[in-house]
Amino acid sequence: MKRRQFLGTAGAGALLTGGVLSGCGQESSKGGGQATASQQTFNWKMVTTWQKNFPGLGTGANLLAQLVGEMSGGRLNIKVYGANELVPPLEIFDAVTSGTAEMGHTSAYYWKGKIPTAQFFSTVPFGMTAQEMNAWLYYGGGMELWQEVYAPHGLIPVAAGNSGVQMGGWFNREINSVEDLRGLKMRIPGLGGEVLRRAGGIPVGMPGTEIFTSLQAGVIDATEWVGPWNDLAKALHKVAKYYYYPGWHEPGTTMECMINRTAFETLPDDLQSIVMTACKAVNIDMLAEFTARNNKALQTLVNEHNVDVREFPKPVLDKLRAISTEVVAELAGQDELSARVYESYSQFQQQVVAWHDISERAYLNVRG
Repeated sequence: MKRRQFLGTAGAGALLTGGVLSGCGQESSKGGGQATASQQTFNWKMVTTWQKNFPGLGTGANLLAQLVGEMSGGRLNIKVYGANELVPPLEIFDAVTSGTAEMGHTSAYYWKGKIPTAQFFSTVPFGMTAQEMNAWLYYGGGMELWQEVYAPHGLIPVAAGNSGVQMGGWFNREINSVEDLRGLKMRIPGLGGEVLRRAGGIPVGMPGTEIFTSLQAGVIDATEWVGPWNDLAKALHKVAKYYYYPGWHEPGTTMECMINRTAFETLPDDLQSIVMTACKAVNIDMLAEFTARNNKALQTLVNEHNVDVREFPKPVLDKLRAISTEVVAELAGQDELSARVYESYSQFQQQVVAWHDISERAYLNVRG
């Protein structure tokens, strides 16, 4: 209730008047909406790749719809559909593009088959953290590039959540060397899946709704999902022996709200601003909630369920890092737009790492 009260009041007041829209996609609304507020009521659908009400991801989509409804005074109502309620979880891109739904809540790496470059706007193995991703998107030109990538599909992308650094995953075999990755069937999406393949593993693509049963039945040997809070909710500790860290493949995964451009441009300017402001509020809120709840969930997994938490051996991480560099560089070479996205991403990461080496990293080392 406290969070709802804060976001409902501060979101409608301080956020709208405090320049929060900078770099958040506001440019896309210029000239599109009506100059003055209209009393017309709009009813939208939001499809998601998450189970309905799933902690963090599903509830984040719910919060986005709630905030838009509250800040608009009921003039824009969004009904949220969980995975498979309206369309399958990995078909929401087409649903929003076609106008079957006006919005979708997901993560961009699921569309690597349609838009390989989109993976940069989700997460990159050994890439930027959540804090660094937000800085690039809002103040480093990332959001403008993201809009350019999605424009041919009639979509407006907006950051709407982040999990922070994830865990490395659940395994039914020990990972003591790179050789242990050979033949490993693992559910892992995005660029991380390609890195695993080149390391000798077998990446398997599947929505989160199928992970538990697939691991239980031996269809896969390992899986990554998110982190302790979400992994505990899926009871993955019941079907896997070892829980590895760190999440080299997802160091700060951005969730996206994709919006049908035609639908967005029919909204008055104030409702367009409300949608963008709500997305930014949820982007910030989700990361805070994951950080708060992962800690407690990890303690539960270890102390109550005796989960065997292990760190990936350094030689394994070194090999995966070297492969990741090759995979990302090849993605950048696909076309001119991919090259520009890669250049922007990599240059910003180099700059922010130099700063974080003497700020965040230095402080954490001293704190101990």
